[in-house]
This record gives sequence, C-alpha cells and structure tokens, in this order.
Amino acid sequence: MHADTAQTEPSSAWGVAGPPLPASTRNPLGEYLRARRQLVTPQQAGIPTMGVRRVPGLRREEVAMLAGISADYYLRLERGRDRNPSGQVLEALARVLRLDAEHVAHLRSLVSQAPRPRVRRTGDEEPPLGALKLLESLAQPAFIEGRYFDIVASNGLARALSPRLAPGGNQLRDLFLQPAEQALHPDWKNVSECFVANLRQAVGNDLDDPRYLELTAELSAHSGHFRELWARYEVRSQRGTPIRFDHPKVGPLTLNRERLAIGGTEDLMLVVYHADAGSADAYKLAFLGSADLPTRTPVAAAG
Repeated sequence: MHADTAQTEPSSAWGVAGPPLPASTRNPLGEYLRARRQLVTPQQAGIPTMGVRRVPGLRREEVAMLAGISADYYLRLERGRDRNPSGQVLEALARVLRLDAEHVAHLRSLVSQAPRPRVRRTGDEEPPLGALKLLESLAQPAFIEGRYFDIVASNGLARALSPRLAPGGNQLRDLFLQPAEQALHPDWKNVSECFVANLRQAVGNDLDDPRYLELTAELSAHSGHFRELWARYEVRSQRGTPIRFDHPKVGPLTLNRERLAIGGTEDLMLVVYHADAGSADAYKLAFLGSADLPTRTPVAAAG
C-alpha cells in the first residue's frame, strides 16, 4: 500500500493495547525509525509540500530517497525483515532523521546484536555502606536511585522536599500518577519529558529486563501523557540542571540537581539537590525540615 493512503500504522505506544512483546519477537529498530521519521517535517527535510498529507512527518519513500537507499530496503528495515543495516546506512538514516549523538548511539544499539551483558538481580542492588554514610552526612536533600529511578535510600531532607522520595518509591511512577508530585513541579511537563527520555537511554536494547517491562506497562496503562511521550522515542542522558519546585511549606525554590555514580555498583547513582550559595533558596533549604512551618497549598500541574 502506498504510504500516502489513509493507512494507520502500528502504534509505538504499545501501552494502549497491552504489555510489550518479548524483545526477541519485537522490532525495536523498526519502531524507532518509524517514530523518529514521524517527527521530521517535510520543511525540515527540504521537501516541497503540495496538498494535504495524510501521514505525520516524512513518508517511508522520502526517508529512503534522502538517505540514498531503496524504498524496498527501508521498508524491510521498518518491518523487521532486515535488522542488521551497515554503519553507512545508519549514518545516512541518522542524518535524514536529524538525530543527535545520543539518538545515534541509541539507534546503533538497536541493530541485530546481543544486548550488553548484565547481571540479573533478584532484588534491589544494595548501596555500599560508605555511600549510605555519605548520604546521611549531607546537609542537602539527597537520595540513591537505581537504573529505573527507584528510590533505594534517602536522607531526611530529601523526604522533606518530597515525601515520595522515600525508599521503595519510584520517581517516574510518582511524576505521572501522583497529583501531589505533579503539583510540586511547576515545570512538570518538561521534567516528565526528561525522565522518559532518560529511561529510553537507560534501557538501551535490554528490552527484556523485568523491571523495565513492569514499570513501562504500568505507566502506559494509567497515563496517556506517558504513552504520548514514550511513542516519541526521545533519548537523553541526565545532566546536572536547575529544577524548580513549589513546596507546600517553603514556597517556590530552585535547586541544582546533580547525579554522581556510586563506585562498586552497576547502576546506582547518588542524586543531590543543592542551592546556590547565599541565595534565598539556600535560606529556604535550611528550614525545609522544620516541623513548625505552616503548609501552603501548591498549584496543581496542568494536564
């Protein structure tokens, strides 16, 4: 069927239909190519448009033409009949789909190669005792998170910043399913977009990881916003960045978020929120854990 007909393509937001298939029977490379070409406009690709287009983004034939490959070969890639394109083909597709370095790295991880070796754990990885001592000694909100943003340990200031930053919690689940956590973040939509892109980067091609399957199935079943973001296949690693809060006790504050790898562990990270020295936010942070502060009612996030 010609790509310009009113054809509904298979959805990347598999959570609408149910849990994902095992990685061995899925087509992650094709899903990624389809999702990313739908985000590139003809104008961005330098293609003149005439009349009404019935598909978002670029057509398959247009991607193939711009990448210098046959339309039939590109169709085989999207449909999973060829899962091992050459490096030259991947470079051409990355150029057409306007992929940055992180998206290119993710694209390369999806070709027919074995996932990177991982140690399958029956439970959460235990942080080293020294990391736990450091966590408790910090005068800033801090916690230890796992690969999929599960909270492994936290100090009292972190729990004062958000009660949901307690061991056993999960930041993604709270961002998408807990109104109180959404109200804490004035930039909730931007923050949630970053976390979803971080999740894509964290999982790579390890698509049979049980924790990944469990978490994404739950979020897809209960959050339309998550399904929308997940279907975009954005990939981004976490970097230190300022985060705005609207705290029910101390009001608006902006804290710098830093993630530090914990030596001797595979995936654990120490996350620290800190204010600029001498700022009003630093003053607020000093009183964050005070029990006698009155509680405000923050404005709930839209959407």
